[in-house]
Amino acid sequence: MFRRLLIALCAPLILVVALATTAQADSPHFVRVSAQLSGADLTVSFKEAGLGTNQLIDYTATADATAVYVCVNKGGGNPSASNKTSVSGPVSASDTFSSGKNGQVTASLTLQPPSSGSFSCPPGQSEEIASVTYTNVTISDTTNGVTESISGTFTTGCLLPKVRGAC
Repeated sequence: MFRRLLIALCAPLILVVALATTAQADSPHFVRVSAQLSGADLTVSFKEAGLGTNQLIDYTATADATAVYVCVNKGGGNPSASNKTSVSGPVSASDTFSSGKNGQVTASLTLQPPSSGSFSCPPGQSEEIASVTYTNVTISDTTNGVTESISGTFTTGCLLPKVRGAC
C-alpha cells in the first residue's frame, strides 16, 4: 500500500522533470561563431546548442564579397591594366547537419569568391584571382530562424605576389 502511494506521489514529479528537460533542449542558440580565410575562400565555423536530439538542421553562411581577377601571361605578368576586373556580390554556402544525441551541431561552411562573370583573357593568358574581401558575414540556422553576425572585414591581400602588376 505504501509503495503504491509513493509511486502515485512521485509520478507527477517525474513527469514535470522530464518535460522541463525537454523544454530546455529546444532553445537553439549559437555558442560560438568565427571566420577564417583559406586562400581565396572564407570558412565560417560555428557551434550551436539547444537543438534537441537527432534533429536535421539547415544552415546558410552568407557574405558580401569583392574579388579582383587578372590575366596572367606566360612570362608571369599582368600585361595590361585592362586585363583586370573587380566583381562584387553576395555569396553563400548551405548544408544540413544532424544535432546528434547531444542536441548540438559543430560544423563549418566555406564561402567562395564571386564568379568572374563574362571577364575573359586573351589567348595565351590565364585568368587568376588576385584578391578577395568579405564583409557582412553571417551564419543562419534556417530551420529555427537563428542568425549570428561575424564582425570584421576579411581580406586576402595579394594572392599573386610574384605576378607583376597583378596587385
